[in-house]
Amino acid sequence: MTAPSIVAFLDPVAPEVRAAIEAEAPAGLTLLFATSTAREERLPIAARATVLVGGGGPLPGDLIEASPHLRLVHKWGIGVDKIDLDAAARRGVPVAITGGANAIAVAEYTLMLVLAVLRRLPDNQRRLQNDDFLGARNDARRFHRQLHGKIVGLVGLGAVGREVVARLTPFGVTICYFDLLRPSAEIESRLGVAYRPLDDLIAEVDVLSLHIPYLPANHHLLSRERIARLRPGAIVINTARGELVDEEALAEALVAGHLGGAGIDVFADEPIGGDTPLTCLRLPNLVVTPHLAGSAFDNVGNVARHIFANVGRVLTGEPIPARDLIRTEGVAVTSG
Repeated sequence: MTAPSIVAFLDPVAPEVRAAIEAEAPAGLTLLFATSTAREERLPIAARATVLVGGGGPLPGDLIEASPHLRLVHKWGIGVDKIDLDAAARRGVPVAITGGANAIAVAEYTLMLVLAVLRRLPDNQRRLQNDDFLGARNDARRFHRQLHGKIVGLVGLGAVGREVVARLTPFGVTICYFDLLRPSAEIESRLGVAYRPLDDLIAEVDVLSLHIPYLPANHHLLSRERIARLRPGAIVINTARGELVDEEALAEALVAGHLGGAGIDVFADEPIGGDTPLTCLRLPNLVVTPHLAGSAFDNVGNVARHIFANVGRVLTGEPIPARDLIRTEGVAVTSG
């Protein structure tokens, strides 16, 4: 008798999310769900699995090595920095991502952060709730900025970056980008974007938004030196990975008034609390959120279908699409 194919979801999810995932599961798959991140719960689940699915939490080597039947490690999302790729390589097990499946959700969130920073949205809500209606209105004319007419720079022009371009274009902005994998001139023209070398891009833009995965070669890509080269009043948006940014230097630039603001959804060493260089600040032009950009309930089914399609390919001996397959040797600055 053939053993059942078991897909183990190793990050805890809400009951509604679990139901949405189960609704997309093809016949013949058994789904297991961890209800905590405790190793003692996850390890026996991983030991039974044909496929391991990780989300925002670490997927360490002991879980990968625990399953004698393992055929695929899949990320819910695109960042694999918390997956032990070496352990997967030792097992000869492919690692896949859901390339593009949450690109629209992340792009929408990116645009929301840009506007929230330019208009100081959270600060305005706090002031209204603290009976400062007139003060907030008076300060708006001094401190608020519109997006129209700005130069926006994207680091990364992959699936997320291109969805961001589509949402920025109607605002009447100039869009520049940097990506090691530069597309053709025809694609640049169709998207309405202009290529810039990274350091030129940083020095030219009013809004800098990061859309690349984290790899060791990208650590502190936005370094103290590059933060200093940003234009006075520029804003920084990060919905990619926290390790891409020198958080201490960014916090100092915000406090000093060199930057016009920042919208940060990702941090080094997640999960974090309120005592990091950025989360401890109480600035009207800083918006911080706990890694939410890719999370939208009405996109859960889409991501689940993407994963189950790759599971089916592995089980039937078909190749995983190139955009979803991770090469464990990695590259430097490329788009997600």
